[in-house]
Amino acid sequence: MSFKIALSGLNAASAELSVTANNIANANTTGFKQSRAEFADFFPQSAYGLSQNAIGAGVRLERVAQQFTQGNVNFTDNALDLAISGEGFFTVSDGGATLYTRAGEFGTNRDGYVVNASGHRLQVFPRNAGGAGFDASRTVDLRLSNADNPPGATTRIEAGFNLPANAVAPATTPFDATDPTSFNTSTAVTVYDSLGTAHAANLYFTRTANPNEWTVNMQVDGVDVGASTTLQYSDTGTLVSPAGGQITLPATVPTNGSAPLSLTLDVSASTQYGEGFAVSRLGQDGFATGRLAGIDVGEGGVVQARYTNGQSAQIGQIAMASFPNPQGLQQVGSTAWAQSFNSGAPVSGAAGTGNFGDVQSGALESSNVDLTAQLVNMIEAQRNFQANAQMISTSDQITQTILNIR
Repeated sequence: MSFKIALSGLNAASAELSVTANNIANANTTGFKQSRAEFADFFPQSAYGLSQNAIGAGVRLERVAQQFTQGNVNFTDNALDLAISGEGFFTVSDGGATLYTRAGEFGTNRDGYVVNASGHRLQVFPRNAGGAGFDASRTVDLRLSNADNPPGATTRIEAGFNLPANAVAPATTPFDATDPTSFNTSTAVTVYDSLGTAHAANLYFTRTANPNEWTVNMQVDGVDVGASTTLQYSDTGTLVSPAGGQITLPATVPTNGSAPLSLTLDVSASTQYGEGFAVSRLGQDGFATGRLAGIDVGEGGVVQARYTNGQSAQIGQIAMASFPNPQGLQQVGSTAWAQSFNSGAPVSGAAGTGNFGDVQSGALESSNVDLTAQLVNMIEAQRNFQANAQMISTSDQITQTILNIR
């Protein structure tokens, strides 16, 4: 009997060494969760139960329990490196099969899908049909499109400037954009039509003979847009007219087949002070066609694409998952887990809500293996193995002694 008991001890020590070896081997594996060998003593029972003086029959490996404690978060320079701080798993698709992982080393494949090294596609909640919020009832593959971001036509020009109070009316009349002596000063801004084509919009300012009064003329690609508009300032240099500083200009039709440009000029921030002309603000709300420049993962795991035209668009929200019993998840390799009966059904949600942790872009969660603790476990398992081996040797000597009795 002692042989079997000692043999069970050898098996247990060997199992603990295997678990420890696996933990140490994965000390640098991103998102890896260490395991712990848990043992229980073994008492065989007869039909009459256990007697008061029964001796145990050894030890057995009860289970190998995964330890889902937080690993250290290390920062990287890759926006598609993702780390979870807190509870939850990333949801990925392996050819349609749903898996879960804490390893956030993602990149893109040739088709633009965001995948890990095993080719598992990262899952996100898609945008709602109305464009506001995300549909948390389903998940889709996160895909970065190389298609152009559509342009936006300019509808508003915002101009903040100061006109010199001591300026005099030009000697040449009427206004002629080709004759610098017919206006006092000018500035320019680029505007865009509905096809994303850039056009030069020039503003010309002319002092009139009336006190504190100016006119502004606008041209797009050298063509007048409407007539002169009068700007009236108070004796303290603030704008009085037009009311609110809004000038609605007549539509101008570009020659490239785009929709007419309907522009509003906002000069509410203009003033008439001092002796010099200065532009403090000159902007517009249009933009050209853009290409994908990069992505950002912001608060709540929202994935946002950035384009070369300065625009951005939300393309999904990272789908997180949690389980009633994470230790019941089935390990499938490649630092991934699958749902099992023991784990319970997954609960989906967004990062930073409920029990879900936060998702950080440009960072990776390292293994939660404590090498010092594992080396101590290795020494203990080694001693246990040696002690059980010695028990077998001792039992053998006793048996040999009995056999040698004459």
